[in-house]
Amino acid sequence: MNYRQLGNTELKVSEVSFGTWAIGGDWGTNRDEDGIKGLALAMEQGVNFFDTADVYGSGHAEELLAKATKGKADSIHIATKFCRFGDIHDPENYTEQKVREYCEQSLKRLQRERIDLYQIHCPPIEIMRDGSIFAVLDKLKQEGKIRHYGVSVETIEEGLLCMKSPGVKALQVIFNLFRQQPAELLLPQAQANGVGILVRLPLASGLLTGKFKENSTFQANDHRNFNANGEQFNVGETFAGLPFVKGVELARELEWIADGRGNMARASMRWILDHPAVTCVIPGFKNEAQVEDNLSTLNVPSFAPEEMDRLSSFYQNQVAPFIRGGV
Repeated sequence: MNYRQLGNTELKVSEVSFGTWAIGGDWGTNRDEDGIKGLALAMEQGVNFFDTADVYGSGHAEELLAKATKGKADSIHIATKFCRFGDIHDPENYTEQKVREYCEQSLKRLQRERIDLYQIHCPPIEIMRDGSIFAVLDKLKQEGKIRHYGVSVETIEEGLLCMKSPGVKALQVIFNLFRQQPAELLLPQAQANGVGILVRLPLASGLLTGKFKENSTFQANDHRNFNANGEQFNVGETFAGLPFVKGVELARELEWIADGRGNMARASMRWILDHPAVTCVIPGFKNEAQVEDNLSTLNVPSFAPEEMDRLSSFYQNQVAPFIRGGV
């Protein structure tokens, strides 16, 4: 395993880490036993960082992490997120009393005394402009409830705004072959400011595995069904904001990236890790096989400059015009 510094913090985290949305819920049916086994395998292979949120399975993902990482609080770092249990547009949702309540509930579910990275979970830009939420998080940090804090953002504008607050040590962003825009300004700025970058949705909700066909379907409790067009939350969180059928068509044009790299998923994450501003990718998983496959990204050769140029042109000319949900 390779490790990278999380911005200018003291934390060093595994280049390939894992998100727990899929094992918590909203990605179709899954078994807790498979999730626990996947977490155990990841840790055996050197993964020391996991991302979760209080709303993943209404706290279930945090509880699974607690079970899998029991007794490992010093060596396994956990990032969780808050705010989406309430009305994200209501300023009362970000008061010290409310945030403290969210924090204590997560600590209880995680069975930990401190959260390594506490992130605001895609709040409206007005909340970030106001900035009072950061004073609340500074207080929790001083009390030792959290080690560091950051923000999960939807757009480049939000990320740039958050970096103006000195306490923000990490940004969680959507960045993949179908969402390349952050590479132009956000990533260089983050690197210059010592802000870590956690990349969620590295495979665009599975599109970049190349396994889907235009007629593929998803279970009723899978967000790729119920949020395909942004019905429940920002459409950018599902298929990177692409209409599904268009995404399948575009993924087919990227099949060449798998040559010499095992498969499209590994190649897609290798492309992300080839950007030095990136701290880690946090793909989801449901079982040991998916964990193993994602970790194989570490053995994949990097992209040559001409390949990077080809992929950049592909994004600008064929992908960008179809992206929804803001970038």
